[in-house]
Amino acid sequence: MSADTTSYILSMSCADQLGVVSRSTGLLADCGAFITEISNFSDQVSKTFHLRCVFDDRQMTMPFETFKERFASLASSYGMQYTLRSKEQRPKVLIAVSHYDHCLNVLLNRWHSDTLPADIVGVVSNHETCRALTEFYGLPFHFLPITKETKPEQERQILDVMEANDVDLLVLARYMQILSDEMCSRVAGRAINIHHSFLPGFKGAKPYHQAYERGVKVIGATAHYVTADLDEGPIIVQEVRSIDHETSIQEMVSLGRDNEATALSHAVRLHCEDRVQLNGQRTVIL
Repeated sequence: MSADTTSYILSMSCADQLGVVSRSTGLLADCGAFITEISNFSDQVSKTFHLRCVFDDRQMTMPFETFKERFASLASSYGMQYTLRSKEQRPKVLIAVSHYDHCLNVLLNRWHSDTLPADIVGVVSNHETCRALTEFYGLPFHFLPITKETKPEQERQILDVMEANDVDLLVLARYMQILSDEMCSRVAGRAINIHHSFLPGFKGAKPYHQAYERGVKVIGATAHYVTADLDEGPIIVQEVRSIDHETSIQEMVSLGRDNEATALSHAVRLHCEDRVQLNGQRTVIL
């Protein structure tokens, strides 16, 4: 593949129906799109079809814009929801954080080492704690304090930062504030949260304390999409670690931070690679 070849990512879903695979891949072939990666899933319960493929233009017989128009027509005939973009067009990410910096640190490190396929545009926080870490990586730090009375205005400020930077994804990296229903609606499908338990168990505050009281033998962390229902959004990634009766709450908190950082960074990567598709209250990972 030559250096001037461009790769594209197509991610689509629709009602499962006859011909959707042959017509989609047939169009790619007719236009000379060279497929380098493809995966699909037919859900027999929800009766939906999901597909993701990567292709390049080494043999394309028409301009990419013409192909986009032809695929849009096909997508309309099948009622598809889809995204189609250049692989080099990385999603823009804004991170929200409060006091704890372990998830933020891993995200910034992986972004800086070019193993996270995203463009992080900055960090917003209701505390000053993570300013030094953020600015160490040369990123803007937006200090947006919040009280019960100022919550609507503070959320509008977050949305303003997102709009000003054309943000595609908001990542709540241990951001210890519950978003309002209106905010959840505004960022639906483009906000990921990390919860420090293996959901659906131990929702809400102090999940490690809840887990300790129940004597669990496994602790976990769950990265999920944000919805108005607290800690109930569609799950993307979960990580677990075994513990025993000797593990204290403090040890659980310390051990759990690795789970949290790993689960969140993995979920962000999957989302930014267009591998995650919503399927009702569930997700399909391709």
